[in-house]
Amino acid sequence: QVQLVESGGGSVQAGGSLRLSCAASGYTFSRGCMAWFRQAAGKERERVARIITDNGSIVYADSVKGRFTISQDNAKNTLYLQMNSLKPEDTALYFCAADRRPYGCNSGAQYWGQGTQVTVSA
Repeated sequence: QVQLVESGGGSVQAGGSLRLSCAASGYTFSRGCMAWFRQAAGKERERVARIITDNGSIVYADSVKGRFTISQDNAKNTLYLQMNSLKPEDTALYFCAADRRPYGCNSGAQYWGQGTQVTVSA
Protein backbone atom coordinates (compact mmCIF):
# COMPACT_ATOMS: atom_id res chain seq x y z
CA GLN A 1 0.00 0.00 0.00
CA VAL A 2 1.37 3.38 -1.01
CA GLN A 3 1.49 6.08 1.63
CA LEU A 4 2.69 9.65 1.25
CA VAL A 5 3.20 11.65 4.42
CA GLU A 6 3.96 15.35 4.29
CA SER A 7 5.70 17.34 7.01
CA GLY A 8 7.43 20.66 7.49
CA GLY A 9 4.52 23.04 7.25
CA GLY A 10 4.04 25.87 9.70
CA SER A 11 3.60 29.59 10.14
CA VAL A 12 6.18 32.08 8.91
CA GLN A 13 6.39 35.75 8.14
CA ALA A 14 6.59 37.03 4.60
CA GLY A 15 10.08 36.66 3.24
CA GLY A 16 10.77 33.57 5.31
CA SER A 17 11.51 30.01 4.24
CA LEU A 18 10.16 26.54 4.87
CA ARG A 19 11.12 23.11 3.61
CA LEU A 20 8.39 20.57 3.10
CA SER A 21 9.09 16.85 3.05
CA CYS A 22 7.05 13.99 1.67
CA ALA A 23 8.04 10.54 2.85
CA ALA A 24 6.87 7.71 0.63
CA SER A 25 6.32 4.12 1.63
CA GLY A 26 5.23 1.31 -0.62
CA TYR A 27 6.39 3.39 -3.58
CA THR A 28 9.77 3.76 -5.22
CA PHE A 29 11.00 6.83 -6.99
CA SER A 30 12.65 4.95 -9.80
CA ARG A 31 9.95 5.69 -12.35
CA GLY A 32 6.98 7.98 -12.81
CA CYS A 33 6.56 11.42 -11.34
CA MET A 34 6.06 13.24 -8.09
CA ALA A 35 4.63 16.67 -7.48
CA TRP A 36 3.61 19.27 -4.96
CA PHE A 37 0.17 20.80 -5.10
CA ARG A 38 -1.49 23.40 -2.93
CA GLN A 39 -5.00 24.48 -2.21
CA ALA A 40 -5.88 27.77 -0.61
CA ALA A 41 -9.21 28.33 1.10
CA GLY A 42 -11.94 28.80 -1.48
CA LYS A 43 -9.63 28.12 -4.41
CA GLU A 44 -8.95 25.19 -6.70
CA ARG A 45 -6.01 22.89 -6.15
CA GLU A 46 -2.94 24.12 -8.02
CA ARG A 47 0.14 22.20 -9.02
CA VAL A 48 3.20 23.99 -7.68
CA ALA A 49 6.03 21.82 -8.96
CA ARG A 50 6.52 18.48 -10.65
CA ILE A 51 9.49 16.22 -11.23
CA ILE A 52 9.60 13.29 -13.64
CA THR A 53 11.74 10.63 -12.02
CA ASP A 54 12.64 8.95 -15.30
CA ASN A 55 14.51 11.94 -16.71
CA GLY A 56 14.67 14.55 -13.92
CA SER A 57 12.48 16.98 -15.83
CA ILE A 58 11.10 19.70 -13.54
CA VAL A 59 8.38 22.27 -14.05
CA TYR A 60 7.14 24.99 -11.74
CA ALA A 61 4.03 27.10 -11.62
CA ASP A 62 4.78 30.66 -12.72
CA SER A 63 3.75 31.91 -9.31
CA VAL A 64 6.64 30.11 -7.57
CA LYS A 65 9.42 30.14 -10.17
CA GLY A 66 12.67 31.35 -8.72
CA ARG A 67 11.44 30.92 -5.14
CA PHE A 68 10.57 27.22 -4.77
CA THR A 69 12.77 24.21 -5.50
CA ILE A 70 11.57 20.63 -5.79
CA SER A 71 14.00 17.79 -5.19
CA GLN A 72 14.03 14.14 -4.26
CA ASP A 73 16.27 11.83 -2.32
CA ASN A 74 15.87 8.38 -3.82
CA ALA A 75 17.79 6.69 -1.03
CA LYS A 76 15.37 8.09 1.54
CA ASN A 77 12.31 7.84 -0.69
CA THR A 78 11.57 11.44 0.18
CA LEU A 79 10.41 14.39 -1.89
CA TYR A 80 11.19 17.95 -0.81
CA LEU A 81 9.96 21.43 -1.55
CA GLN A 82 12.24 24.24 -0.50
CA MET A 83 10.22 27.43 -0.30
CA ASN A 84 12.02 30.76 -0.05
CA SER A 85 10.83 34.36 -0.13
CA LEU A 86 7.40 33.26 0.98
CA LYS A 87 4.44 35.54 0.38
CA PRO A 88 1.04 35.69 2.07
CA GLU A 89 -0.48 34.35 -1.16
CA ASP A 90 1.51 31.15 -0.67
CA THR A 91 -0.74 30.33 2.28
CA ALA A 92 -2.40 27.00 1.53
CA LEU A 93 -2.60 23.33 2.36
CA TYR A 94 0.28 21.67 0.52
CA PHE A 95 -0.01 18.11 -0.79
CA CYS A 96 2.45 15.78 -2.39
CA ALA A 97 1.31 13.43 -5.11
CA ALA A 98 2.83 10.56 -7.03
CA ASP A 99 2.01 8.61 -10.14
CA ARG A 100 3.67 5.68 -11.83
CA ARG A 101 3.16 7.37 -15.20
CA PRO A 102 5.78 10.02 -16.07
CA TYR A 103 3.11 12.58 -17.00
CA GLY A 104 0.51 11.48 -14.52
CA CYS A 105 1.13 14.12 -11.85
CA ASN A 106 -1.92 16.22 -12.46
CA SER A 107 -5.25 16.43 -10.66
CA GLY A 108 -5.79 12.75 -11.42
CA ALA A 109 -2.56 11.52 -9.83
CA GLN A 110 -2.73 8.03 -8.39
CA TYR A 111 -1.45 8.73 -4.89
CA TRP A 112 -1.89 11.67 -2.55
CA GLY A 113 -0.75 12.66 0.89
CA GLN A 114 -3.06 14.31 3.39
CA GLY A 115 -1.37 17.69 3.30
CA THR A 116 0.56 20.05 5.51
CA GLN A 117 -0.55 23.62 6.22
CA VAL A 118 1.61 26.58 5.31
CA THR A 119 0.60 29.99 6.61
CA VAL A 120 2.48 33.13 5.65
CA SER A 121 1.72 36.35 7.47
CA ALA A 122 2.37 39.82 6.12
